Amino acid sequence: MMCTKELITGKAFINGQWISGTETFDVVNPATGGVVQKVANLTIPQVREAVEAAHHSWVSFKKSDVAERAEMLEDWYKLMLAHKRELAEIITLESGKSLTDSLGEVDYGASFVLWFAEESKRAYGETVPAATQANRIVTIKQGVGVVAAIAPWNFPLAMVTRKVAPAIAAGCPVILRPASQTPLTSLALAILAERAGWPVGVFHVVTGTDASAMGYELSTHPLIRKLSFTGSTAVGKLLMKQSATQVKKLSLELGGNAPFIVFEDADLDAAVEGAMFAKFRNAGQTCVAVNRFLVADVVFDAFASRLTTAVASLKVGNGLDDGVQIGPLINRKGRDKVEKHIADAVDKGARVLTGGKVIKDLYYEPTVLADVPADALIAREETFGPVASLFRFKTEEEAIRMANDTEFGLVAYFYSNDVRRCWRVAEAIEAGMVGVNEGRISFAGAPFGGIKESGIGREGGRVGLEEYLEVKYINFGLAGS
Repeated sequence: MMCTKELITGKAFINGQWISGTETFDVVNPATGGVVQKVANLTIPQVREAVEAAHHSWVSFKKSDVAERAEMLEDWYKLMLAHKRELAEIITLESGKSLTDSLGEVDYGASFVLWFAEESKRAYGETVPAATQANRIVTIKQGVGVVAAIAPWNFPLAMVTRKVAPAIAAGCPVILRPASQTPLTSLALAILAERAGWPVGVFHVVTGTDASAMGYELSTHPLIRKLSFTGSTAVGKLLMKQSATQVKKLSLELGGNAPFIVFEDADLDAAVEGAMFAKFRNAGQTCVAVNRFLVADVVFDAFASRLTTAVASLKVGNGLDDGVQIGPLINRKGRDKVEKHIADAVDKGARVLTGGKVIKDLYYEPTVLADVPADALIAREETFGPVASLFRFKTEEEAIRMANDTEFGLVAYFYSNDVRRCWRVAEAIEAGMVGVNEGRISFAGAPFGGIKESGIGREGGRVGLEEYLEVKYINFGLAGS
């Protein structure tokens, strides 16, 4: 039974006001093709209005008590859990993911809010021994200032909370720009923030379809001190370049090409279980989705057989229907990329073990490809779809080389029962996050982020708050009258 109506709005949220906008755009349910809601398509002057209002609010908000900010986040967290079902339905309506995935996302996203409510009280400074007795040295941490947050469509709640929560914890107002495919979840969160009694001006949601123009404004506006972006590496590089004109503080979580290594001594049943979560959650449309399965030659056939059986049993359909595990891809562009990658791999010698076809519209069969060659597109590019591509290797050294043979370095997974190998490989893998015998790696207390062209900065954990703070060094001179 649908219960989302009270949290669905098409109005943007600026300075405590709900803005209709002179133009609108359609938010489309990828499962049905139907319009869920018409949403305000804001102009750049309206975005500037949000920035100026946020800056005005910063003057007082940065002086707010830590306990006050913690309470704001705790109240927001409680409202999210109280409206868990409604939020999950909105996520599924606009993103297409299964309701089970969406319910899990609400819990996951809300956990960041509670984490940073607690962590806000631990923004510790320190005392430093001075060179002479005539001085005392301390450091304090202060919020960086107005934050612009640009969130992706694939996790429309969790990717928002892990940006907004630490910013608020640090005393920084936020201008949030959600993806135009999935703005409704962000607007629902703004409704809940308003109900939680957040001060006017500390949280704004600007909606619109001109991603380039909005990105330029948010990355170049002189009143914005910090930009947090999750999305493609190409766009991240552009935002980084634009932000450089004012040397803004940046957090960038960008593309990936995650390897999943199965060594000959792995527990294959555990590896398949981890692979199913790490690859097929949200139809493979996650930042940490496996892109390449690197499997030891001696267990290749056994692993491929078990994985194929598991993948073939996945239920595909509308995410709101009972028992559905795989929903549609987000749009035609995403579906076309999956088709292109599979066709290219097959043309170059890969074998289709299951799937490999469009079911209808944006629904694609969960697919397993075996013996994918190293020159296939899927080996180099992030597929972002329900496709498991299996490559063979013979030695540990070859597996590490293959895993690191990419410009990306967000996450990697591997399975082995040799503890010495586990340490060797974990340290040799070039990635910001490594799952060892584990396919579920994300939680609020851990620093999420990548290296190389997968980004800079971290979200979550103690360092997730540091991203929104500046260190100020204070030297007290005691000499004299």
